[in-house]
Amino acid sequence: MPDRLPASTPTLVIGAGVHGLSTAWHLARAGQPVLVVDKSDIAAGASGIACGIVRNNYFQPAMQELMAACVEVWESEAERLHYHSSGYIALGPVSQESDLTEVWERHHRIGYPSELFLGTDEVTEHMRSLYDDWRAPGLTVCLHDSAGGYAFNRESMLGLAELAQDAGAEIMAGIQVTGFDFDQSGSVTAVQTSAGTIEVEQVVVAVGPWIASLWSMLGLPDRLDVRQPDGGVLADQAMWTYWYLQEGEVEFDPSVFVTNDGRSSPVLHVDSDQPLYADDGTLITDDAWGVYFKPDRDSIQGGAQPLTVGPTFQVDPYPTGSVDPGFPDLWSASLSHCLARFEGARGRYRQTRSGGVGAFTADNFPVFDHMRDNVFVAADSNHGYKMIAVGKEIARVLQGEHSSLLRPFRYDRFATGDLHPVSHSPYPWS
Repeated sequence: MPDRLPASTPTLVIGAGVHGLSTAWHLARAGQPVLVVDKSDIAAGASGIACGIVRNNYFQPAMQELMAACVEVWESEAERLHYHSSGYIALGPVSQESDLTEVWERHHRIGYPSELFLGTDEVTEHMRSLYDDWRAPGLTVCLHDSAGGYAFNRESMLGLAELAQDAGAEIMAGIQVTGFDFDQSGSVTAVQTSAGTIEVEQVVVAVGPWIASLWSMLGLPDRLDVRQPDGGVLADQAMWTYWYLQEGEVEFDPSVFVTNDGRSSPVLHVDSDQPLYADDGTLITDDAWGVYFKPDRDSIQGGAQPLTVGPTFQVDPYPTGSVDPGFPDLWSASLSHCLARFEGARGRYRQTRSGGVGAFTADNFPVFDHMRDNVFVAADSNHGYKMIAVGKEIARVLQGEHSSLLRPFRYDRFATGDLHPVSHSPYPWS
């Protein structure tokens, strides 16, 4: 790391999470000088405490195509990124059948490997071929991606930082951006920081849930009108809203979460309309529920539907481990509901530094776009961790190329009504 902030840099990347580090890595690989600054440190925000799931079961075509590229990047440096290509399985009731069938059909159109199982008998047979103790009833659709999987959050970001540095990028921690200097055309000429002012040719803003403050410094609107695909307009919408991610873990050795052939389990995502009971028979909920879970370093980790926390939120100090009071009961019971090996999970539940808060755009999907002539903004709506190829595409754009993968996430979609289709999932990012 450089000892002090240089007077100038061709490209300044703000944020040392997945998007910032990936952008720096790919720019440096192309021989471009690049400096990354972060007000805290590498992986100090959302990327460093993410659950670490890498999946491509999105309902939106643009998300699927981008995530296919992301999986390729994860696989290309699996060891250094601490990535486990164990696969991903999404299961649901009748209400999820049409969505997951469409996802599977598009997987095949883009060459992404997955299998679809329909009907309770077929789904149960497939799941018991993987797990002898599978016992979740009432699931009528299963989409099993053989690609995807999970990575260890902080370790993967440190590995990504090393890849960027090995390629020639510089990273400076403890540098907070406090403002921008503009020329008459509105381009940024210099960035003001806690360590002084640095002249720049181009800037990448990739600050995760801190986006609202940088967005404001750039003079961008905090409210907007959102045109709908049918031509209607939702007027005066908040550009940013905040959601808590509900995540936790249970103290099971991850070696028990393996398939019948001894392999590390795929990530499991289960949406169910069946009543959920604790191991002692207490009803947890008779409403629809959804969870995800996977092996972690020394535990089983996962989460459930996030919680909205409003159009404004104090991001500092960065919150972690904030969940609904009923989350530990629901999530622990869901593990036992699915697999007999997890009976007693509630007694092994622990709340660790996980989850955090995310800043979501007006339509809950990322914005990847030039927001000033020489300022590219990656505002990811908490899809960020898994989307490691976004930085590769940003690097291409900054070198004058076109990215068909990023184009659907341009900012002007809110004005044109070219929005992403909405699934039947309870999750805002699916």
